[in-house]
Amino acid sequence: MEIKRPQSDKSQNPRKKNPRNPGKRRKILEDFDSNNVEVCGKEDGFLGSYYEAKFVGKVGRNKIMVEYKTLVSEDDPQRPLREAVEASDVRPVPPMAPVSGFEVLEKVDAFDNDGWWVGRISGGCEDGRRYFVYFESSGDEIAYPVHRIRVHQEWEDGQWFVV
Repeated sequence: MEIKRPQSDKSQNPRKKNPRNPGKRRKILEDFDSNNVEVCGKEDGFLGSYYEAKFVGKVGRNKIMVEYKTLVSEDDPQRPLREAVEASDVRPVPPMAPVSGFEVLEKVDAFDNDGWWVGRISGGCEDGRRYFVYFESSGDEIAYPVHRIRVHQEWEDGQWFVV
């Protein structure tokens, strides 16, 4: 008796599945402006950070080449850093969410050291123009002016969600 395997109809589903979530499809940078992306930092010391970059091109199957807007090459500090990164670590730049202030324990991103770092509001300064942000990854608490803090948003299924 011969067992036949069902043949897949590639014309119905030509795209690859997202390796991080096999039930969903991932189009590399087709859903947003490739000149304005953010790359999630995954290395020690950079975990929980996002760096602005632009898409340069595809590198292999699951990686893309990006050029950072705020990071420079170690070899030539006059040149922006270019790096091949996992496509799953790239997202569009989140839209600006207008805020009049922040609440204690609200999840935010603070701009520091050339990138956006995820933290939580731990308090406000009396002047009302600065907030303290606590970073769980490092245990640091730093005061930032309002213009260097944004509402934290997550990119899922092609949409932004405030967490």
